[in-house]
Order: sequence, then structure tokens, then C-alpha cells
Amino acid sequence: MGGHSGVPDDAPAGIAELYERDRTCRSLGIALEEVAPGRALMRMRVSEDMVNGHGMAHGGFVFLFADAAFAFACNGYGPVTVAQSAQVSFLLPAAVDDELVAEAVERTRSGRNGIYDVTVRRVDGTVVAEFRGQSVMLSGRARPQKD
Repeated sequence: MGGHSGVPDDAPAGIAELYERDRTCRSLGIALEEVAPGRALMRMRVSEDMVNGHGMAHGGFVFLFADAAFAFACNGYGPVTVAQSAQVSFLLPAAVDDELVAEAVERTRSGRNGIYDVTVRRVDGTVVAEFRGQSVMLSGRARPQKD
């Protein structure tokens, strides 16, 4: 981690500032561990305030966590990029004190649009949820994809 708490030293330009403005991630203790254009890895511990009436991690927090990884992956290119749609499949519950990792990977980009998959796992590797997000670039110019 570098000069910005919760952001790696080698983060693409603008990512540290984006994280600093993300009050939700910071207040929930969501850390950005790795980030590059089209990829992000984040970490979050499930707190007692994040569980539903069944005592498991609330799906809204799991979705938020995956969505955050998606956001940092698609904003690594520079231009402002947001979600135009997303869906999540909850596979297994997470419990209080589970440490979760969300890994976002770009599947494709075409013009201003992109598709990203995010896997949310416990640190032991057990998959908790799978998320797919479709992004749209709001400003700037799309950079060519690497081969």
C-alpha cells in the first residue's frame, strides 16, 4: 500500500483520488489491494453491521463489494466509467468475521462499453458470489484494447 491508505503504490493515475472520494468503501473498510486497467482485487471483512435477519452477510453488502471491484477495474483506463447494468448470483453465505476478496476481470471492451466478471471468495478460496457488470464510459476517449 502506498501514500493513499487502502490503495496500492502502482495504481493507475486517478485511482487513488477515486478511492479517496469513495466514502462508502472507506467507511466499510474495503481495501483496494491490486488495480490495473481492466483488473482489481479488493478485500473486506464482514462486520456484525453487515448481516441480515438470518445472521449471514446481507446480499446488498456482497453486491456492493463486487460492484466496487468492478468500478475500480473499469476506471483503471482513465475516463469516467460507470455501470449500466449488473447481476449477481449468491452461491454460499458469508458470516460475521469472514474475510472476503473480490477479484474483477475484464472480459471484453468495445468502444465505450465493457463487460466485467467479479468473483467474491472467502480467503480460503470458497466462492461466495459471482457478479457480472456491464460498463459504459461517460467521458474521454476509449483506448484501444491490448492484444
